[in-house]
Amino acid sequence: MDSNAPLESKIIEIEEKIKAAQLPADLAEKLEEEISVLRLSLKGENSFINFENFSNYVNCILALPFNKETKDILDIVQAKEIMDKNHYGLPSVKNVILEYLSSLILNIHNQNNIARSPIICLVGLVGTGKTTLAYSIAQSLGRKFERIPLGGMGDASDLRGKSRSSLDAEPGLVMKSLIHARSRNCVILLDELDRVTETGRKDIMGVLVELLDPEQNKAFVDHYVDYPFDMSKVLFIATANNTTNIATAVLDRLQIIQMPSYTDEEKTVIAQRYLFPEILKQTGLVSEQISIDDMVWPTIIRPLGYDSGIRSLQRSIEGVCRKAARMIVEKKTQTVKVTAENIKQFLTNE
Repeated sequence: MDSNAPLESKIIEIEEKIKAAQLPADLAEKLEEEISVLRLSLKGENSFINFENFSNYVNCILALPFNKETKDILDIVQAKEIMDKNHYGLPSVKNVILEYLSSLILNIHNQNNIARSPIICLVGLVGTGKTTLAYSIAQSLGRKFERIPLGGMGDASDLRGKSRSSLDAEPGLVMKSLIHARSRNCVILLDELDRVTETGRKDIMGVLVELLDPEQNKAFVDHYVDYPFDMSKVLFIATANNTTNIATAVLDRLQIIQMPSYTDEEKTVIAQRYLFPEILKQTGLVSEQISIDDMVWPTIIRPLGYDSGIRSLQRSIEGVCRKAARMIVEKKTQTVKVTAENIKQFLTNE
């Protein structure tokens, strides 16, 4: 009995999957050639390893959305409603984004190359809402949203993938995002452009230029996939704390939108309208079980002094709600009222 019969059967299954998939003709031909080489290698000692490597590669190729995309929502009024619902204030930022989306919508209507506009880059301090604004843009267009964290990235292969000839071969984060989104017109957030490591900055910025340039991203080559993928329908959005460490070539392809710091008044509204109701749900509380006096909010907003964003404010509210939840679970009380007299016990770690 042929010891390679099980592998041959699996190869036939792979061939059928390739034929059923709507792959570009030259890519399908390339895979068929590799299958021919694979069949010859079945007689060798590493036949199973060769098959596993090839099988993983084919699964990656078949998962890429060469022809799959979501239907765009081209409604600027809805886009404004979504941003207003998700974000308080920021009128100047929202106006720039709505103008950008209006241009995008016209290009989609007219079937133009929609990637020729500069890429939006939201620049601001931690906690000013950059990531959630990017998500709102994706939501308003009805597109899938993916995030690639660049903070601390030190190797361009994290973005571009590692060749199949290497021991740790795998696709890069760009291809992984497309596979996860299952859509070639998804929104990909390039988060914290300015926080890549010094050692890898030059190479990473080089990959970013290729991704963001409409003349180059039509044929982006991941080292693992080893086949040009058209990225022109992807909507890239970037964020950064500042632009100091971003290469000039990348900056040339970005439209910088400066995120302002929140005032105490704005934080109070954000806390009461957005954060507190959401955190109540997360901690299992209902509004009847906890109340916070209006005069207490300034203390919650500034427990440790000034903060430009809302991260520390969110953590403070989470701490208050968790302490309240514990008091109710331990049956010390049925309802909790946070006042100026007891607020300190809710903000400490004791």
